[in-house]
Amino acid sequence: MTRLPIDTRRRINISKLLPKGNIHAVNAYKKGNKIILEPMAEIPADESWIYENPKALKSIQKGIKEAKEGKLKDRPSYAKFADDKI
Repeated sequence: MTRLPIDTRRRINISKLLPKGNIHAVNAYKKGNKIILEPMAEIPADESWIYENPKALKSIQKGIKEAKEGKLKDRPSYAKFADDKI
């Protein structure tokens, strides 16, 4: 827990509490007598499709998990076909 002082204009500086990364906004709401702040990150519209496609998102999450566990497979390069006409 971190104690944050309130200045004379009733403001607090929460920068020490924010996670590292691209935080662009904070969702703020009250729950009982608590103030909840949720850091928000933005994604480009052309990348948002993944969150609208549960099957693709699950597949990507599985791949990330397997990569973290070292379950990678070495595949041959297809570079020799790069100049082939299709």
